[in-house]
Amino acid sequence: MGELARRPLGRGAITLTELGFGGASLGNLYRITGEAEARAAVDRAWEHGIRYFDTAPHYGLGLSERRLGDALRDRPRDEYVLSTKVGRLLQANPTPTRLDTEGFVVPGALHRVWDFSADGVRRSLDSSLTRLGTDHVDIVYAHDPDQYASSAARQGLESLAGLREEGVVGAIGVGTNSTEGLAGLMADGLLDVVMLAGRYTLLEQGALATVLEPARRTGTAVVAVGVFNSGLLSLVRPTAESRYDYRAVPREVLDRALRLAEVCEAYGVAVPAAAIAFPLRHPAVVNVSLGMRNARQVDENVARYQADVPEALWSALADAGLLAAG
Repeated sequence: MGELARRPLGRGAITLTELGFGGASLGNLYRITGEAEARAAVDRAWEHGIRYFDTAPHYGLGLSERRLGDALRDRPRDEYVLSTKVGRLLQANPTPTRLDTEGFVVPGALHRVWDFSADGVRRSLDSSLTRLGTDHVDIVYAHDPDQYASSAARQGLESLAGLREEGVVGAIGVGTNSTEGLAGLMADGLLDVVMLAGRYTLLEQGALATVLEPARRTGTAVVAVGVFNSGLLSLVRPTAESRYDYRAVPREVLDRALRLAEVCEAYGVAVPAAAIAFPLRHPAVVNVSLGMRNARQVDENVARYQADVPEALWSALADAGLLAAG
């Protein structure tokens, strides 16, 4: 169906397609995704030219990694970029539950144990490589270290640095929805890439000063995820039933989203298309990755990514006070 534009990951040899495939839905996030449905989503992404695929042990207690590995196993390994995450080590659950308790519709036979130590990171990655059916991953992120401890990001990155030197990992970073401490990690040269969830979107630009500009100055790449802010910006006309940051949308946020929609409509642009295009305007952002549960969602998101967004729209949004300067 065609090639997608690529951007280099900082100073290294890795390049990412501007649109990436986020694998949380392959782990049955919030509801069951059938085996055929999951496989069709990855196959359709490949047909569209998407060559960056992201997953994590957290997503369905390893189910996402297994499904993604199965779907990519017969693809040329040097033609795509694969990332996973460390920090949540999967172990047998001493008190098994019928279902996982963290949002994934899978049996609770395993549970997650926070561990950013060198040993924990290596064990986690070894297990991920087995589930993925590959001998290396291109990018590994310390996953949500801020949710565990203030020192976890630095500890995780130091653990990953050794694996990068061994060639098991191509690039290392942090995947988080928190901006705290990232600029310091960049300044210390510990990060190749940041996967930033929901903090640099049409609705939120606070990360411009705290993450995006430090990334630009230090040559750190940014992968933008959560650009629909948990679904609010995935609709042409946001509604009160939409979710924002995984919760019910506050009235003031909904009002802002509706104002965004009005300006976008005046320029013939759908809100989801603008939501994808916006982060890619910043020079530090190399990719926008989206969760895609089935082939239809892949088709929709590729069409949104490819939509024409006039430059005048951004000026109009800024004039309306809906975009931060920069």
